[in-house]
Amino acid sequence: MVPIHLAGTGYYLPEKVLTNYDLEQTLDTTHDWIVKRTGVSERRVAAPDQAASDLALPAARQAMEMAGVGDGDLDFIIVATITPDTHCPSAANWLQAKMDAPQAVSFDVTAACSGFVFGLDVATRYIQTGMAKTVLVAASEVMSRVQDWTDRSNCILWGDGAGAAVLTAGEGNPCLVDTYLGTDGANGQNLLMPGGGSKTTPITHDSVDAKLHSLKMIEASASVRVAVKYFADSVTLMLERHGLTLDDVDHFIPHQANLRMLQAVAKRLGVDFERFVITVERYGNISSASSAIALAEAMATGRIKPGDKAVITVFGGGLTWGSALIQF
Repeated sequence: MVPIHLAGTGYYLPEKVLTNYDLEQTLDTTHDWIVKRTGVSERRVAAPDQAASDLALPAARQAMEMAGVGDGDLDFIIVATITPDTHCPSAANWLQAKMDAPQAVSFDVTAACSGFVFGLDVATRYIQTGMAKTVLVAASEVMSRVQDWTDRSNCILWGDGAGAAVLTAGEGNPCLVDTYLGTDGANGQNLLMPGGGSKTTPITHDSVDAKLHSLKMIEASASVRVAVKYFADSVTLMLERHGLTLDDVDHFIPHQANLRMLQAVAKRLGVDFERFVITVERYGNISSASSAIALAEAMATGRIKPGDKAVITVFGGGLTWGSALIQF
């Protein structure tokens, strides 16, 4: 099987910081209430003229610089997102238009908060079949645009940002050893954006007034229990595939859903929470981009060192989940 080299990573966060104290001015909430329930202290918010591809571009450039590749080297550009610039063209097409890469095939992957791992898996398949040698995977979200900013139980969680990775064919560490994916469409209604698709009538004043175009979290407590299970199971399955134990893993890099949820995942696995890479308190939940940003930041800051092993574990709406094993 063709080895997959994780040649470069990068991330980008918008300049604007929205703190819990800022939210106190518009919501019936407090900083302490938000931190107690979610662990989030602040999040980033995209500028009015920034769309998903605009956030993805600097993250991609950073990853490509680390990988030592140029626009002309890319065979595919894959963007994981649920908040594309437009539904047509795709965010990946908009990103390609901002680059000098007409030879690269570009498309989006939609798997909610699991999108980055899904994107890594798709890129791996193209490389392993010989259809590609170099693939850019970006995960970019502008979650602030799909919020009901009067719903204090939900809008407090989310932020904006992008992460990226360049995968190439060939030996060398970091190596993307394996990916695992899972879905459960039958229970996907618990986290969704009801409006905007073909399931509903065209966008109307009524649908906007009913807030059908904002993200809805239904049966939150049940969703948390399911998420914790799949977060943990994705790790366990990946390690079993490769004859590894939890003690072999130096870093767990989860989707940054909610600090309390991630603490529950660590408890379920029976591992020290200090081994989890956590960014949610500073950036909030950035859907597909969360795990990509956490990975890139952990590499950039030197937390991850040569010889380390890391497992990315994700869960998102759809329902979707998965994991990725990386050898550094």
